[in-house]
Amino acid sequence: MEVGQKFEISDNRRVWLAEVGVARKNVVEFTVLEELAAGEEPAETTLYLALIKFERFEWAVEKATELGVTRVIPVQAQRSERGLEEGARKRVERWRRIAQEASEQSRRLRPPRIDAPTRLPCALADTAEHRIWLDERPGAPALLKAFPVGNGGAVSLAVGPEGGWADDERERFGIAGWSGNSLGPSILRAETAVCAALAVVLQMRLFDTIE
Repeated sequence: MEVGQKFEISDNRRVWLAEVGVARKNVVEFTVLEELAAGEEPAETTLYLALIKFERFEWAVEKATELGVTRVIPVQAQRSERGLEEGARKRVERWRRIAQEASEQSRRLRPPRIDAPTRLPCALADTAEHRIWLDERPGAPALLKAFPVGNGGAVSLAVGPEGGWADDERERFGIAGWSGNSLGPSILRAETAVCAALAVVLQMRLFDTIE
């Protein structure tokens, strides 16, 4: 840091534009220039993301943070590559740093929570009002139909790995009361599906607010 540089600083409640007035080895002092408009606290949105290759998982964490997700839970799915779960436990702190940086860039007051990897039964026990797993099979109802207009509430979204969820995983989602919904006929990569689905969730909530 150098004297005169400007940064956005936050106490997790408000955000200010500030200028570095003192920059020494162990001390940095800021002069507050103005308060900035911080983004609203996002509504509760949990992303259960099946473990995929780590560079792609990191990209998904970054973009999910920008799109307002409040919690990311890695899930070991049947079609996740072998060995990813063990490696993921060593990368959780890295994913948290990625979420922190993306949160700052998006001017969020606090980053999403990034949990340690879990198995599908833990995800199925979720109690959010809207619980949705992405279903790439033809005939699945559109994701938009999972959100009645004027009905807010917490959302939990499950995105599968390459090849999608296995048949018995789909069955277990249904038994647990989750809704299988589609993003359309195209087969998307997992990280692309994360962005597309969260954009739908974000827009439906915005539509409810405008209405």
